[in-house]
Amino acid sequence: MDAVPSTDLTDALATFATGVVVVTVRDGRDDIGTTLTAFASVSLEPPLVLISVAAESYLTEVLERCDRWAVTVLSTAQRAIAGRFASAGRPSARLLIASVPHHRGPLSGALIVNDGEAALECETRQRLPAGDHMLFVAEVMSVDYIAADRPPLIRFNHRYQ
Repeated sequence: MDAVPSTDLTDALATFATGVVVVTVRDGRDDIGTTLTAFASVSLEPPLVLISVAAESYLTEVLERCDRWAVTVLSTAQRAIAGRFASAGRPSARLLIASVPHHRGPLSGALIVNDGEAALECETRQRLPAGDHMLFVAEVMSVDYIAADRPPLIRFNHRYQ
C-alpha cells in the first residue's frame, strides 16, 4: 500500500473544525508556549486531557523535563494571541502576552491568558511517541476559569474563524 501524501492528509484534516488552545509551561526563568489544535479530553475519572506536540520541537524538550503546564482555550477575541504563539522563532511567552491580561497558575506556575473560554492547569502522567509527534496525557489539577459565554476560536480550512 502506498503512503498517503502528507499534503493530502493535511488538506483532509483541515476540513475538521478544531478548537484552538495555547499551551504554556514555565521552565526555570523562562516561559515557553505554543498554539495547538491537537487538544482533547481523554477521561473524566480521572480527569485527563491530551496534547500532541511535534516531537522535534523545543516545547517537547521542555515538557520532557517539566511535568506541570497550562492550557488556555482561546476565544474569537484572541485570534492575535493564537497567531503570536504560532509564529516561527517566537520569543518568550512573557513577551507574547505582555500587552494582554494574564496571570500565573498557582499550581503550574505557567502563564495563563485571561479572557479565554477556559483555562486548565495540568500535570503530565504519560508521554507517548506517535510518529513525528509526542502525546502528553495529563491529569487536570484545576480549572482556572470557565467563560463559556464567549464565542470560541476555531481552526477550519487552514484559518482561524
